[in-house]
Amino acid sequence: MTASLLYALAGALLCGIGLFGLLWLTHLLRKLLAFNIMGSGVFLVMVGLPQHQGGPDPVPHALVLTGIVVAIAATALAVVLIRRYYHLSGLTSLDGESASRDGGAE
Repeated sequence: MTASLLYALAGALLCGIGLFGLLWLTHLLRKLLAFNIMGSGVFLVMVGLPQHQGGPDPVPHALVLTGIVVAIAATALAVVLIRRYYHLSGLTSLDGESASRDGGAE
């Protein structure tokens, strides 16, 4: 098993864990964390799989660096929107029936 295949398998595992968390969890910050885990898995797959004439391909590496910057900006925006939603509604999830009003765990 090569190192690049190991990176790709770890990325696929992270994508699966992130997708499970995104679909299963109701708390908005936990959903955001699961989405970021899924994005990290995609970055690992993009770094691990591409090969160009026996060596690593520099184009996906540049895309991953750009994606990291975009992911940080999108995460900051999502945190601001979640905080604003919490201050307006007092809820920590989009589902009003199962949400806690005190901001604690589910």
